[in-house]
Amino acid sequence: MIRTPYLLFLGDAPDQLTAKVAQGIADWNPENVVGQYRMPGCQADVGASDMTLQEAYDKGARTLVVGVANRGGVISEAWLTVLAEAMEIGFDLASGLHNLLRDEDVLKATSARSGATLHDVRVPSVAYPIADGNKRSGKRCLAVGTDCSVGKMYTGLAMNAEMEKRGLKSTFRPTGQTGILITGKGVPLDAVVADFMAGAVEWLTPDNDADHWDHIEGQGSLFHISFSGVTMALIHGGQADALILAHEPTRTHMRGLPDYPLPSLEALRDMVLPLAQIANPDVVIAGVSVNTKALGDAEAAKACQNIEDRMGLPTVDPFRHGAGRLVDALVAL
Repeated sequence: MIRTPYLLFLGDAPDQLTAKVAQGIADWNPENVVGQYRMPGCQADVGASDMTLQEAYDKGARTLVVGVANRGGVISEAWLTVLAEAMEIGFDLASGLHNLLRDEDVLKATSARSGATLHDVRVPSVAYPIADGNKRSGKRCLAVGTDCSVGKMYTGLAMNAEMEKRGLKSTFRPTGQTGILITGKGVPLDAVVADFMAGAVEWLTPDNDADHWDHIEGQGSLFHISFSGVTMALIHGGQADALILAHEPTRTHMRGLPDYPLPSLEALRDMVLPLAQIANPDVVIAGVSVNTKALGDAEAAKACQNIEDRMGLPTVDPFRHGAGRLVDALVAL
């Protein structure tokens, strides 16, 4: 078990998006957040109180969570001194990066000396099966994006929260580091051996009551050269009954790929639906989730309305406006 509450480590994050792990925890699990730790030059701020390591420990924080998701998932050399100092004070460390805490000699040595625990949440802990495509009972909803980091996890969390609020049967199924750190469970899908990824999604979303909805955390994008494989595993292993298209309207190119323009929602719709129909011929696209964080209130409302008029689907920012209309669409199926 990862000890709570947390101090969120933002390190030297160059922009807000790089701190998306910390932002997700601050937004969805604020009761477990004591504060944030930012190194000189950090350009991110998740709205928690800035604290030194000792201040946060004295206020009860017991795990320093690496809240940064950089390209390649690497632990920066510049972070090691801070992470080691945290363990000496009494913190455990938790990270979802591909570069494992346990593989850093200084952290491993400090852990052994101090008794601190290293939690690498992106390490699969189950021998997942190969997908068999057998039809499962219950219902599943998957958010698919025009790009990475456009709000797929927030969409699933918001829809799950709305369904629980209504007394409906619902579970959020995490597939990435942030979702696992928020809920304490899930499958670190992009760290699963490729042949077993779709099977891991089947394992994560087993048979359930006929009126129960699993909200599967989306990953990557079919249009992203670097991360399309994990998206395909979710589409086929998820065997979704409903898809939500996720989009961030201010982007001009794929994240980290300036030579690749962002696809349209129409292009995503036309590509993802036939792929999803391979696993479930009855799948439908139920709505559109728009990440309007970069827009003002009036701009956000206009952007959602324009997309809804164009696509003919209920369109909202589920974090900003609520997920009610997306849930209505699922209930109506």
